[in-house]
Amino acid sequence: MILYPAIDLKDGQAVRLVHGDMARSTVFNDDPAAQARAFVEAGCAWLHLVDLNGAFAGQPVNAAAVEAILKSCKVPAQLGGGIRTMATIEAWLDKGLARVILGTVAVENPDLVREAAKAFPGKVAVGIDARNGFVATKGWAEETDVKVTDLARSFEDAGVAAIIYTDILRDGAMGGPNVAATAELARSVSIPVIASGGVASLEDLLTLRDTGVISGAISGRALYDGAIDLRRALQALAEPALP
Repeated sequence: MILYPAIDLKDGQAVRLVHGDMARSTVFNDDPAAQARAFVEAGCAWLHLVDLNGAFAGQPVNAAAVEAILKSCKVPAQLGGGIRTMATIEAWLDKGLARVILGTVAVENPDLVREAAKAFPGKVAVGIDARNGFVATKGWAEETDVKVTDLARSFEDAGVAAIIYTDILRDGAMGGPNVAATAELARSVSIPVIASGGVASLEDLLTLRDTGVISGAISGRALYDGAIDLRRALQALAEPALP
């Protein structure tokens, strides 16, 4: 299982939110590129980036910070937030991004997801953010009547590289991930599923891994707070799971 350290970008700084609330943000580093380098030096194989302002604006806002990270780090990075047109997808991939994450547009314009996944194999992921099993969009500000499993299954044949599933009520709260819902989703589709939201300890990571069906996990606040030591976590996840 791949561990993705998260760098959430707000006003050019690396922050973490609680339950996706922009008014409840904590700044952890005013130099996101330096934070990214620290994660890479600890041994991570991927970076997970989110343009929080972009998610609300519907277009990239923290592009300068993302570009600085891409220039200073050699590991692949995936980015979500405000990516809602083919032109934006192409622009980010041209700048060296390994994978774009399409969230709001996956609900509002699923044909774009299919077109992008076909045009850029392995480089398009779908971000599904949910409250109580239903999808939320536009930076989690708008709730829909779309069920998580229904949205995920609708992309079964689209060729997307991964589904990133975030339980909004767990995100940034350090209360543990929703293992049951994430594993259920992973079992319902053939697309690799990455868990996001609430990862608070090494034990949480190992529990996700030991489901045997979750391909990755994203962690942010726990890494910044020191609740998870990134080097130790990467070493533990590299060891075989107990039978």
